[in-house]
Amino acid sequence: MRAFASYLVLLLAMPLAAIAVVSPANEYRAQGIAAPDCDGPLQVLIFAVPAVLIYGAGALLAYRAGQRFHRLVSLLCLIIALATVPNIAEAVHELCRNAADGECRG
Repeated sequence: MRAFASYLVLLLAMPLAAIAVVSPANEYRAQGIAAPDCDGPLQVLIFAVPAVLIYGAGALLAYRAGQRFHRLVSLLCLIIALATVPNIAEAVHELCRNAADGECRG
């Protein structure tokens, strides 16, 4: 029952991870416009950080179970967690760029 609940959490977090992977840190630059996006990086981080935490923990816990199926699930969780890391790095870079330029002051 506990393994079923864990897999259910991973399955329900899949849309969260999908949004975290595909959302751009700066929507304007993704469209080819050179303008700052003051709320874009935070929108990426809201989805990406929980996805990395959920799938990172899922990878660790599934790997510790030791069976072949669990190791496969662990590998898939690790791939999903690592797929979100470049988007987190881009969002943090965009936040630092906005702070250095002083363009996004509330």
